[in-house]
Amino acid sequence: MNRRLFTLTTAWVLAAGAVGVPRARAGTKPAASIPAADVMQPADLAAQLKNPALPKPVVLHVGFRKLYQQAHIPGSDYAGPGGDEDGLKTLAERVAKLPKDGLIVIYCGCCPWSRCPNIAAAYDKLHDMGFTQVRALYIADNFGADWVDKGYAAVTSP
Repeated sequence: MNRRLFTLTTAWVLAAGAVGVPRARAGTKPAASIPAADVMQPADLAAQLKNPALPKPVVLHVGFRKLYQQAHIPGSDYAGPGGDEDGLKTLAERVAKLPKDGLIVIYCGCCPWSRCPNIAAAYDKLHDMGFTQVRALYIADNFGADWVDKGYAAVTSP
């Protein structure tokens, strides 16, 4: 995927007035509130997903649908934007039947980690529901730069 195209689309999606993009709640908790032990690096997740000897986590995209459709981690499911009440409801419904001790990796990648409106809220929601093995994928800048451009597998969907 072309990083410039991804970056332009990211800017468009996050621009004021973008159609169909829920706004984050005021006072959104920062991604930095997630404990370091629960933050996973992209290279580590990519290696785990490629290694047939390792167990596969449930991987959930908790960002905006437009970004998921443009490019996402193979096998990941769209679980709604974590910074939105409807998104958190979608996330809760998606994980309702999963074992509480199973590994779940969440990611967004809409913008730099320090400004992500989705990841911390989704992380907190999963912990509030009793999930004990939740990891947040550290996307420093955006999904295009920190996943796609690094050559890790990515797919698109309609």
